[in-house]
Formats: sequence, C-alpha cells, structure tokens
Amino acid sequence: MAASFLHTTVLLEEGVRAVLGDAPAPDGTFVDATFGRGGHSRLLLERLAPGARLVAFDKDPEAVAQAGAIADPRFSIRHQGFAHLGELPPGSVAGVLMDLGVSSPQIDNPARGFSFRLDGPLDMRMDPTRGQSVADWLATAEPQQIAEVIRDYGEERFAVQIAKAIAARRQERGAISTTAELAELVAGTVKTREPGQNPATRTFQALRIFINAELEELQQALSASLSVLAPGGRLAVISFHSLEDRIVKQFIAEHSKEVYDRRAPFAAPKPMKLRALERIKPSAEEVAANPRARSAILRVAERTEVLGDAPGRPKQASAPSGGSEDAQRRAWGQRS
Repeated sequence: MAASFLHTTVLLEEGVRAVLGDAPAPDGTFVDATFGRGGHSRLLLERLAPGARLVAFDKDPEAVAQAGAIADPRFSIRHQGFAHLGELPPGSVAGVLMDLGVSSPQIDNPARGFSFRLDGPLDMRMDPTRGQSVADWLATAEPQQIAEVIRDYGEERFAVQIAKAIAARRQERGAISTTAELAELVAGTVKTREPGQNPATRTFQALRIFINAELEELQQALSASLSVLAPGGRLAVISFHSLEDRIVKQFIAEHSKEVYDRRAPFAAPKPMKLRALERIKPSAEEVAANPRARSAILRVAERTEVLGDAPGRPKQASAPSGGSEDAQRRAWGQRS
C-alpha cells in the first residue's frame, strides 16, 4: 500500500476567491493549472454553478491518480504540464489559478528525491516517468553548466565552489546518486549560511527548477492565459520564491499598460490586455499553522476586453481529452 503524505493548501480561500471574483455561483469553464493534491480544485467545485466546468492540469502521475477520487462530472484532469493551457479554445475560460512550486507530498516522500532532509534517490522530476533525473544530469554536466544552473536558479553565491566540488567528487568516487550525498557535499562547501536555512536549500531549489524547466513553463503558461481567458476572466498565481514572483509580477505589469509605438507617436496605443487587481500574502495565523506558507505571494489580474476580443461571457469549452506530455529535457546549450 502506498504511503500517504499530507498536504495543506496555501492561500486556499484567498486563491479561490481571487479566481472566482464576486459571483455567488460562477458559471463557465475554470482552470486549476497545477492540481497538486486538489485543495483548490475541491473548493472551486464547491463554489461553482451546477453547469460550470473545472479543467485541471498536472505532470505528476500521483497527483493525477489523486484526482481520480473526485467523482464530479464537472471536473476533468489532464496529465500534462500547464504549458499546455494554450490548447484550450481561445476566450473559453472564466478563470485560471496557478499554484506554483512543489507540493508537500512530493517533498515529504524520500523516493521522489526533492528533499535534503530525507535520504533518497536524487531524482526531483515532477513526472518521474519522463525525462532525465538530477542524478543523471549531474553525472555528465560540465562544471560551468552546473555552476550556471545553481547560480541562476538558486541565487547561490557559492555556485562555482559547489560545482567544482561535485565535479571533484564525481572524478574521485563516482557520480552523486542520493539526496543525502548531495546535501552533505554542499554543507561541506558552503562555509556561511543564512540563519535557519539548510546550506543545501538553494542548490536543491535550483536543480529542481532546472530539471523540470519550471520557469520556462511558467512563462509559456502565462502567455497562454492571455489567449484562453475571456474578457473579465481572472488570472490568479501563487508563487513561493523570488524567481517565480518576478516573472509573474513583470508579466502582469507588462500587459497592464498601454503600449505606444515610438516610431508612430501620433498613433493610438495598443490597449492593455490585463488589469492588475491585488497582491495577497498569507496571514500570520496561516504562517504559524503552516510554515511552508511564509514565502507565498498571490497576484491577481483580470483580462480586459481589447480590440478583437469577443464580447460577452466565455464560451463553454469542449471537454479536453487526456494526454501525455512528450519528454522535453533538453541539453543545457539548447535551453532558451
């Protein structure tokens, strides 16, 4: 029997309220772009009208299996990353909710290899059935590539030293294969640490983000939301670290202003596609009850009606078919 790992959904009420707006029983099609363990999806289904629909996405086979317990005809899930959001019909969605990052069951299960606190295989793939694990990548990557990943995705100032230590260990004793081995190596390399933070925190974050192409997929999903959201549709995104939040903040800011063409100063500006609404952080009570919520930020925006948008409520989306995402692990030199 598979082990059970608890998950407490961060900003549960706030996220659902943000994406649904003020309607008492919203109709139309809504998207939970990161199902996880279904906390947001279940509350959304409680609030939605009988004729509404909820489409969920998730890469993780375990999350998809959990979704199978939801016996609501309004609900469907796709075994895909949320970069596939753009496959839904244009202007068909009344709200998109994205809860980014890794879930507690993924962190707490040693077999998934996400945590430096629990020893297990050094994997970290959101979908362990596809692509390259962290251990496989570290076994062949050049020290400069490793340093760039740890620096750029972990904002780790000792990235070069960690990369050199990994390369030296690989040459002397073979490749690193477990989370404990990597955590021990990083702890021996990072001489100073932030108070209350394990020295391996930034390295593990960086490798997880890289191996799952998380930031690239987020950018793709945000762009797709502009296509699938109907005028008045809500976009709500919960992020947990500065790299994610910076992308979300800049995306909303970019599309929340009119754009003037400097080459044609008297031409009408291109109208804004989003209206920034609010920024929400967890309450002190939530952080006390769930410390993993402390870094969360919820940003909310609304799709405007610009030239070419179809007026009125969003159309009912046709039922999406299930599907599997092609393995897209790319060599470092091919990444955008």
